[in-house]
Amino acid sequence: MVSGGARFCRAVDGYLSMSIDVAINGAAGRMGRMLTQAIDDEKDLSLVVALERSDSEFLGQDAGLVAGIGAIGVPVVTNSDGSTFDVLVDFSIPAATLGLLDAGVADSFGMVIGTTGFDASGLRDIQVAAGSIPIVMAPNMSIGVNVAFRLIETAAEILGDSVDIEIYEMHHRHKIDAPSGTAVRMGEIVATTRGRDLEKDAIYGRVGDTGERAQPTIGFHSARGGDVVGEHTVTFSGTGERIEITHRAQSRSNFAAGAIRAVRFVAKKMAMKERGLFGMENVLGL
Repeated sequence: MVSGGARFCRAVDGYLSMSIDVAINGAAGRMGRMLTQAIDDEKDLSLVVALERSDSEFLGQDAGLVAGIGAIGVPVVTNSDGSTFDVLVDFSIPAATLGLLDAGVADSFGMVIGTTGFDASGLRDIQVAAGSIPIVMAPNMSIGVNVAFRLIETAAEILGDSVDIEIYEMHHRHKIDAPSGTAVRMGEIVATTRGRDLEKDAIYGRVGDTGERAQPTIGFHSARGGDVVGEHTVTFSGTGERIEITHRAQSRSNFAAGAIRAVRFVAKKMAMKERGLFGMENVLGL
């Protein structure tokens, strides 16, 4: 069971008047640990609940010790046991995320969702929940990646059908979905800008006698290895020239920084009693 209950309650001149209580789902994961560190550095945020799956080896341990920052008095648990909080940040797996939506609606806490790999049904469930609570959902919360999204949109708009577009991504060996949610979002931006249907035009890797490249094709290429945090490149290849837009994440701290901004955005929406499904472009005002 999870439970929400706003302590900030109101906003004054666009700023929250009190601190924001935060829960993390996936607290012992790579992003969960980074978020624990980031929240601990912020004066207006407090981590009050650290959630993990029932078979996690970290259950019962202090979330601060798991994150490497020293004890903070918040144990890693499977449920919140009635603890209240304002915003839940989720970096886990789709099934776990979807399992929290009803609680968010019932207990009135906002959500920041960084989990990727949802199917169409899961995305619909999130959209329905966003009719009752504010939710920020983004495949990548890095501020730099979201700037790259805007650059990709601009390039696709200007270059049009005069170029061939391919998307390359690489992540660490432990990532379980491909292509990455960020790569898919890049493809969606290109397709929408050019008036294409991504489901029809996407090609995932190539092998054998593929024939000539069809112009509307949007190619996706995924690689996995080592401890690569995340690299994405979109190429716009024309006759005699090629444009590449690349983002390389060297640390997960940039994702955490974006997530912190998303938490404040959702908390403000809660204080203003606003609901809806938002992206990082809304958080960043892009």
